Amino acid sequence: MKTEKEKMLAGEIYQANDPELTQDRKRAKKRCQQINQHDTDDLPGREARLAELMRFKGTFYVEPPLYVDYGYNIHIGDNFYANHGLTILDGAPVVIGNNVFIAPNVVIATAGHPLDKTQRATGEEFVKPITIGDDVWLGAHVTLCPGVTLGNNVVVGAGSTVVHDLPDNSVCVGTPARPVKTLE
Repeated sequence: MKTEKEKMLAGEIYQANDPELTQDRKRAKKRCQQINQHDTDDLPGREARLAELMRFKGTFYVEPPLYVDYGYNIHIGDNFYANHGLTILDGAPVVIGNNVFIAPNVVIATAGHPLDKTQRATGEEFVKPITIGDDVWLGAHVTLCPGVTLGNNVVVGAGSTVVHDLPDNSVCVGTPARPVKTLE
């Protein structure tokens, strides 16, 4: 029989209140708290703490505060910048490409709950991976919903909610976000 963590990592319905997952989230919250309170003049120390929480492939800078559910499902490419208030609910993999810039108060949420009220009341949860391509810019207060993929060279306008995949070379805005301009 699979553990709840194994179910989550396999993309199956799972119980988020499972003791192992609860402990993983507590550990990630503690690391986020340490990162958020770390001396801003000690950049190497802050970067080391971030690298313990998430997987980076190159240069990165994350403005505090940062919030994540687990951290171990976040994979970030080279030349990454996140402004204040980034929240990543990473029950499923979050894969972020190279040259990605994130404005303040962006939410990247792989987690969701069943629509059925009885099922939802039991604490069941699902996750779907999120992929962000290279050369992407997410404006302030953007929300990425479970299972979306953003192509390469995508700009998502401030306040947009992404519920469907977005194509390469596009400016996308609205709720739900949709392409309004093609980029070269």
